[in-house]
Amino acid sequence: MRIAIGCDHRGLELKQYIINLVADTEHSIEDFGCYGPEPVDYPDIARKVAMVVAGGGFDHGILICNTGIGMSIAANKVKEIRAALCFDGFDSRCARQHNDANILCLGAERGNEQVPGIIEAYLASYFEGGRHLRRVDKITAIESGLDTS
Repeated sequence: MRIAIGCDHRGLELKQYIINLVADTEHSIEDFGCYGPEPVDYPDIARKVAMVVAGGGFDHGILICNTGIGMSIAANKVKEIRAALCFDGFDSRCARQHNDANILCLGAERGNEQVPGIIEAYLASYFEGGRHLRRVDKITAIESGLDTS
């Protein structure tokens, strides 16, 4: 699996921690910034990662900011992106299995304790389809401006 990762200045330390976690797996990860402690605007990084995931060059993305909320909001503005802010392994597993999330968002302020479990569950899970596909299709229809009722 090819993973695009990005963060703002608040998520720099957690991003490096995740890159090191993923380096010990069969997955590849590419860093889309930021690269230093100078302040950057999270929507710029979210857009970079979301665009390469939506474009098919990467299977998944991981985005990190202070809370993860801003990255999630910004990434979800890109068509075909389903970014999920997750706080534990249960969230990340369900985001993949039920919502076909293709970007995982994390908050740096929560620390690193839950991160290995979140990453492991996200990378090990697959979209289940079935009844969930109908719901994901409705999300796609909303994104296209279609009536889903």
